[in-house]
Amino acid sequence: MDQRASKPAPAKGRTTTERVSPKELVVTRRFNAPARLVFEAWATPEIFQRWWLPESLGIKVISCELDVRTGGSYRLVLGHPSSGEPMAFFGRYLEVIPNARIVWTNEEAGEAGAVTTATFEEKAGVTLVTVHELYPSKEALDEALASASTGAWDEQFEQLDILLAA
Repeated sequence: MDQRASKPAPAKGRTTTERVSPKELVVTRRFNAPARLVFEAWATPEIFQRWWLPESLGIKVISCELDVRTGGSYRLVLGHPSSGEPMAFFGRYLEVIPNARIVWTNEEAGEAGAVTTATFEEKAGVTLVTVHELYPSKEALDEALASASTGAWDEQFEQLDILLAA
């Protein structure tokens, strides 16, 4: 039997992004992997930094600190060849339920930052990831959409899919 045929294939093109209210964006994707592995990819810095940044943007991780537990924090420092200064993204984990849910703040945006919730629901070895980004106002979400900072989910999830399939 061909060993390649026994590997789960990436679930290409299955990311959906929808504005469900004036202040909320919901992104979903199914992954051919158990919830514990998908959760681990979000909670382990060495794995997280391999898929989180869309390769097409040319941004590199300078440092990645994740303390994925309720009350923990994160800090990502990113660099781009066209930018002289690194960019920092940081926040706190409000709730972490291993293999099921992560809720975090996005504090680099100040009062315009979203609270993001990622849930992991497994059925028969396939995990549905649902990401809710709740912004403090319609204007904050409008600004995020206009800046394209919310438009990378498809590429990010494609990269995660490939990583999980390996």
